[in-house]
Amino acid sequence: MTMNDPGPHTNVIGTPCFNTSYADLTERLECHARGGEEILSVDFTNVHIVTMRRTDPEFARTTSNVDWFVPDSQVLKWAVNLCGGRMEERVYGPTFLDFAVRHCGAETRHYFLGASQDCLDRLLARLKEVRPDLNVVGSRNGYFGDAENETVVAGILAANPDIVWVGLGTPKQQKWIHANKERFRRGAILAVGFAFDVNAGTKRDAPSWMGKWGLTWVYRLLSEPRRLFTRYAYYNTLFLWYLLQQKCGRKFQTKE
Repeated sequence: MTMNDPGPHTNVIGTPCFNTSYADLTERLECHARGGEEILSVDFTNVHIVTMRRTDPEFARTTSNVDWFVPDSQVLKWAVNLCGGRMEERVYGPTFLDFAVRHCGAETRHYFLGASQDCLDRLLARLKEVRPDLNVVGSRNGYFGDAENETVVAGILAANPDIVWVGLGTPKQQKWIHANKERFRRGAILAVGFAFDVNAGTKRDAPSWMGKWGLTWVYRLLSEPRRLFTRYAYYNTLFLWYLLQQKCGRKFQTKE
C-alpha cells in the first residue's frame, strides 16, 4: 500500500476522490512512512473544496499537487457512490485524527502545525491522554507570516516526522502545503483543518446523528452564521448543480 498502489478513486465534478476508510487510510499512511518514499499530501475534502476546485482556477492550482483527496463529508461520500465509487463511511478529519492516534504504531512520528497556541496545547494534552506513548516530535502554532516560514519548515524537517498534521483552515493550509511540499523528502502531510479545534475541545462539533445524515454543515452554519452563510449557500448550491450535470452526462476533466 504505497503511492504506487493508491487504491480506487472516483471523479466527482473534477476531483479524484479517494475511496478509503479510517482503518485503510491509517494503514496506508504507516506503510508509506515505513517505506521511506517521497512525500505524500492528503487533503480531507468536502463539498466546499471540490466546488472551489471547479470554480476557482487559483485554488485548483493550489491543490494540484495533492495526492489523495479523502472525502470527509457525508454528502461528498454519497456523491462518490452516486458516481460509481464504493465508500462505506466518510473519513471525517476530526474523527480520523483521533482514530489514527489510537491505532498507529508507537514508533510513528507526529508533528502538529496550526491553530492558536492555547488550542495546540490543549490538543496535545488531550491526545497524550488518549495515547500516552504517542510519539510527538514537534509542534508549532499557526500564527506565523511569510518571513517566519523558513524557520517553521526548517524546524519540521529537523524533527523528521512521519506525519505532519496541518490545521490552518481552508484555503491557508492548502496554500502552505502547495508552497512547501517539495521541501519534504518522505512521510505524509495531512490537511485536516477543523480537526485541531474539535479534538482540543475549543469548538464543539455536530452530533454524530447529524453527521450520519449529512447535516454537519447545518450545525456549523448555525454556530457561525456570519462567517459560513455565503460559503454554504453558494458552494453547496453550485455543487448540486455540477453533480446533476455530471449525472446527466457532462464530462468533468479531473483537475490535477
